[in-house]
Amino acid sequence: MTSPRIRIGFGFDVHPLLEGHPFYLGGVLLESQKGAFGHSDADVLIHAICDALLGAANLRDIGFHFSNQDPRWKGMRSTHFLEEVVQILTQNQYSIGNIDATLCLEAPKINPHIPSMQKILGKCMGIPENDISIKATTNEKLGFVGREEGVTAYAVALIYGA
Repeated sequence: MTSPRIRIGFGFDVHPLLEGHPFYLGGVLLESQKGAFGHSDADVLIHAICDALLGAANLRDIGFHFSNQDPRWKGMRSTHFLEEVVQILTQNQYSIGNIDATLCLEAPKINPHIPSMQKILGKCMGIPENDISIKATTNEKLGFVGREEGVTAYAVALIYGA
C-alpha cells in the first residue's frame, strides 16, 4: 500500500482599504471605518487560502478560476470561491490537511473574531476548525499596511492526493 501524496501550497493576497466599504475577513463582516475594495467582497484571507489550496494541487490560482474581469463574480462573497475551490480539489482527488494563515493589518483587532472565522472556513472546506490556524499581526505602522491603506494575507495549505 502506498502512502498518500502530501503537497503544500502558498497563497498571498492584498487589497486596498477604503472608507465606507464593508470589511470581510475569513467570511466575517467586521465593524470598521474602512473596508477592503475589490471586484468581489475582497476577503484577502479567503483569497490567500484559495491560492494556497490551488497552488498545492498545481491548479493555477484564484484569478484563473474566478477572473476579476468576469461580471459573474462582481460583489460575490469569497466563501463561494472557497467552496468552489474545495470542489475543484475533490474532483482532482485531493483532500485538505490543514491551513495556516496570517493577516497583516493595523486595525481592527482580529483576535476576537478568529473563532468565528475558523467556524465559517471549516464549514466551507469541510474540515475541523482546529485544522485552521489564523494569526494576525500589524506592520508596526510601516508601509501601506502601516498607513492603513491596505490589508494583506498569507496562507499555507497542506493537501493529500490519492
